[in-house]
Amino acid sequence: MARYLIEARGLHKEYSMGSTTLRVLKDIHFLVKNGEFVAVMGASGSGKSTLLHILGCFDRPDRGTYLLGGNDVLRASDKAVSRIRSTQIGFVFQTFNLLPELNVRENVELPFLYAPSRPSDVKGSVTQAIAEVGLQGRMDHRPSELSGGEMQRVAIARALVIDPALVLADEPTGNLDSSTGMEILNLFQALHANGTTIILVTHDREVAAHAQRVVTLRDGEFVHDMV
Repeated sequence: MARYLIEARGLHKEYSMGSTTLRVLKDIHFLVKNGEFVAVMGASGSGKSTLLHILGCFDRPDRGTYLLGGNDVLRASDKAVSRIRSTQIGFVFQTFNLLPELNVRENVELPFLYAPSRPSDVKGSVTQAIAEVGLQGRMDHRPSELSGGEMQRVAIARALVIDPALVLADEPTGNLDSSTGMEILNLFQALHANGTTIILVTHDREVAAHAQRVVTLRDGEFVHDMV
């Protein structure tokens, strides 16, 4: 296994806004080892969401290189990138992004729509992921019947169900009270202890402090990298 799961070098991203060019990422170099838990900190507009979208294969930089597990993502076809995104990357969002008409089990099953598997494998993987976040007794409940913390646990189970190489979390405690947020951060730490590679984006220093390593973005550039 390669030492680094993520090797991003020279990432640059800019957007044209009329006659103005907005440089969102400026020559970013970012290496993440297998099994690391990294927090990316930054204020609104610092470029952290753009970086997360590139790492999650939702966007491409204007220049630079990005290897995920040794695979050159930027040279891959759209079909290959879609497969990488659906089989190797789990996403956890601030707003949970659960489908209200589906119960817990059905929401956690959703990634298999894009990463087909045998029915027996799906059932076992879903049950295991839900157990991993402690919601075995809530499988038949819909999101409206769950607390905010429980909904975020469902979102984490959905991210884990495909056994991804990488979990990306975008402000995962942003819509939770401090006590519930701490429970979610403790869950991320437990996942990290089991070998999951996690990149968590946040503007909150207290949240970032739960990671193994903290990097800070300011105006599209890394200004601090602390282990």
